[in-house]
Amino acid sequence: MTDWRDFPKLELHLHLEGAAPPPLVRRLAAEKGLDMVGVFDEAGHYNSNDFTSFLRTYERVSTVFSTPDDYRALTEAVLTECANNGVIYAEIFLSPTSLGYDPAKWTDYLAAIEEGADQAEQAHGIVARLIPVAIRHHGPEQAVIGAKTIMSVPRGRMTGFGIAGDERLHQPKDFTPAFKAMAEAGFRLTAHAGEFGGPESVRAALDDLKVERIGHGVRAAEDADLLVRLAAEGQVLETCPGSNVSLGVYPDLASHSIGALLAAGVKCTVSTDDPPFFHTNMTSEYTELEATFAMGEAQFARFARTAVQAAFCEPEVKANLVAHLDKSGVPGA
Repeated sequence: MTDWRDFPKLELHLHLEGAAPPPLVRRLAAEKGLDMVGVFDEAGHYNSNDFTSFLRTYERVSTVFSTPDDYRALTEAVLTECANNGVIYAEIFLSPTSLGYDPAKWTDYLAAIEEGADQAEQAHGIVARLIPVAIRHHGPEQAVIGAKTIMSVPRGRMTGFGIAGDERLHQPKDFTPAFKAMAEAGFRLTAHAGEFGGPESVRAALDDLKVERIGHGVRAAEDADLLVRLAAEGQVLETCPGSNVSLGVYPDLASHSIGALLAAGVKCTVSTDDPPFFHTNMTSEYTELEATFAMGEAQFARFARTAVQAAFCEPEVKANLVAHLDKSGVPGA
């Protein structure tokens, strides 16, 4: 089996609190006297066995991070772990709910997140951009409040906007006001869809929210017409195979749709979503894809090149990422 740890990778679908290392969460919880009963299993991993319990545990983990220094440490830790697995560029989802809707609080927390990203970039060379997201199960009104708050503070590394949370609640069209406002403000758009919702969820995100990327999107493989549309429009899916298997979207990796998506000409990238929750990292994602689908350097290079094209970052950053891939000998130049 090939060692893919040092292969240059780009990650476009990563939740900040969802990537929190368990030791950091345990330490902060102990320092603050927070009750973490039920958050960890007997092996010390996050305790979640389905989507509902995952969301519940995720939101409890998020409560540990309550000061700017907490978020600085979290951001640096997450990006360091990414860099240790060959990631040269990462886009991180931020939740306005977890950071607070108060503009002053956002300003302080975002400054700390920026500092953590600076420290990781200086130490490891990894570049990060931030994508604040509305939380679907908190409702459309909160999404509008979040959008207004996001636009009221210095933008910094924030380049996109999206929606995450429980796909089983509300419809994409309910969030049109927030997405329209963010697009008019110059933020690029993505949306979680086609994970626990079927192909219709992907189609609605494209039509109603006008997104240019889809988070997950793997259920699109169930609709031949949608596959044709995705390929023809060059839509990019932020697939997270390990997450999908862990949460039961597919019973095992061999059943995952990524092979069918690629065969249909759909552009895909690979990310980890919430890696410690799903016992994964970018190295293991590539290792498992090689073992299950016989993917190798050529396909992994396509993932990297596709991610550069789809990244929500400045042209000069894209040029630097392409140069890095070229210098590293990644095929496709």
